[in-house]
Amino acid sequence: MFHIVARLTRLTTVRQVLTGTLLGLFLMSLLPASLHAARGGGKTEVLPVQTAAPAAVFLETTGNEMELRRQMRVKNGVSELTAPVPGGRFSVAPTGSYGFIIPRLLGLALVTQSPDLPLEQMSPAANAYEIHKLADGSGMLVGFVEADLKPLLTPSLRPKNIRLKLYSNPTDKASHIVAVPLVKLVVDQMPLKIDAKKPDGAVVFDMDLQGTANRKSVPGAQ
Repeated sequence: MFHIVARLTRLTTVRQVLTGTLLGLFLMSLLPASLHAARGGGKTEVLPVQTAAPAAVFLETTGNEMELRRQMRVKNGVSELTAPVPGGRFSVAPTGSYGFIIPRLLGLALVTQSPDLPLEQMSPAANAYEIHKLADGSGMLVGFVEADLKPLLTPSLRPKNIRLKLYSNPTDKASHIVAVPLVKLVVDQMPLKIDAKKPDGAVVFDMDLQGTANRKSVPGAQ
């Protein structure tokens, strides 16, 4: 009888040990990654922080186009790409840089609400639009607008939604440079040439600038 009791006791002890071990392993799997890292279990993975879309940027000055573009690049903290973008996509372009896109491809991307944009290191045409990729990964579309749009583009005064014409190059009518956030743009038509006789002449986009982001940021952007 004593041998039977001893054997049952040993079996019960073994089951308790196994149960306790399995329970411990299960609880360990539920611990935060940061606690594992603190115990030498590896590095934690920090997900990118989603930030609000930036406000439109409007420059008061007018004048030489290249000088206006330089001032806007300084304002947005972007510099020239040092090499072609891998795959020619905005999503893989380095932050703090700028590139260019021809009006037709920009129109297709905006009308179809494509999650990405083709981007070139050098301007492929005189009427190409400039795209800025800010330090946080946000995309800004650069163009020219009429002076009377300033109050509507100023963050403190801007209504929720506005309709604007964004020109690829300065004209007598639109001489102020502006940068507007891509994720707030709604476009329902392709760009129009101002002078049909000039293939690379300035074009204009009719678009809506929304009060909040209406489409997802492109892959790789925050």
